[in-house]
Amino acid sequence: MTSKLPQTATSIFSTMSALAQKHHAINLGQGFPDFDIDQKLISYVTQAMQEGHNQYAPMPGNLALRESLSRKIITRYQVAIDPNIEITITAGATQAIFTIIQALVHAGDEVLVMEPAYDCYIPAILLCGALPVCYRMEAPDFKVDWKALSKLINRHTRMIIINTPHNPTGTILRDEDMRALSNIVQNTDIIILSDEVYEHIIFDGQLHHTIIQYPELKKRGVAVFSFGKTFHTTGWKLGYIVAPEVISQEIRKVHQYNVFSVNSSMQQGLAYYLTDKGVYEGLEKFYQDKRDFLNKLLTTMVWNPILSQGTYFQLYSYADISHEADIDYAQQLVIKYGVTTIPLSVFYTNNWDQKLLRICFAKKSQTLIDAAEKLLAMAR
Repeated sequence: MTSKLPQTATSIFSTMSALAQKHHAINLGQGFPDFDIDQKLISYVTQAMQEGHNQYAPMPGNLALRESLSRKIITRYQVAIDPNIEITITAGATQAIFTIIQALVHAGDEVLVMEPAYDCYIPAILLCGALPVCYRMEAPDFKVDWKALSKLINRHTRMIIINTPHNPTGTILRDEDMRALSNIVQNTDIIILSDEVYEHIIFDGQLHHTIIQYPELKKRGVAVFSFGKTFHTTGWKLGYIVAPEVISQEIRKVHQYNVFSVNSSMQQGLAYYLTDKGVYEGLEKFYQDKRDFLNKLLTTMVWNPILSQGTYFQLYSYADISHEADIDYAQQLVIKYGVTTIPLSVFYTNNWDQKLLRICFAKKSQTLIDAAEKLLAMAR
């Protein structure tokens, strides 16, 4: 049988998680919280089940939930979004991204991807028969040189994928980045896919800049968001898409045959939950405290942090103590010290190794303390 994804093997997340389980290691690799979600949200979902919200939801999503999201967007970003035609509820952000690419990218198109990149982008592009064109960002700042990036654009360029706050580097795109991107795509037919699942996890007083706020990007843009990342419910697999009507129509054509609709009771529970505007408040401080707590725990290590600006991931360089390949180094951390991390090289198509590891700090304080004690054993 001929594979449609011949270069694709088991993901690093599955590999490292299996290794962690085998060696009873603390898993700071895969990006999921190990703490409880808000009991109010559980109660609302339970209430929705008891009220009978257990059959198919409308294909675009629960209208009350979409209306809540529309109100949230205008409050937070001062942009009006029509809940009927511009918001679609999805089975998580990954399904959203896959559906968007399948709906809008054609065979022979090119899609510009900024690496290191979340691992679902390129397989979805390849399944369309399209060509991923990679722009490489480099440590320590992982900034985009927009002039250099623009040289990769040609008449075949169908889409540019951006991600802010950025997984895996923890960097953010600022106002000047969004304006530069706006200038690049002006007078073209290029679509912008903006992965913004960590919109509420941003640090040090910085602001999240969404494509929705920039007219040139909004009219050609598709923004993806995640309830799982925001409310610590990654296992629920619920997200949503915001896009102009003409783009939403095409996305929904694929969405209806991909999943049709997503968990009805959870959508209704979230609709109840979002009537309280305060549910979003405090997330920045909550996660910044965890970032700072982890970095303080590891201050005596010879690892050098690249301070995370957003997401719940922190990069560390071990270049001062080892020249070992990052994949090998990460595996040895599991086997010898009982802590799981993710090597950064796997987020590049050419596996570019900069001696960097990604750690997830969306964990209980005790989990971070236990992991730090194991890692500090390397310095003794």
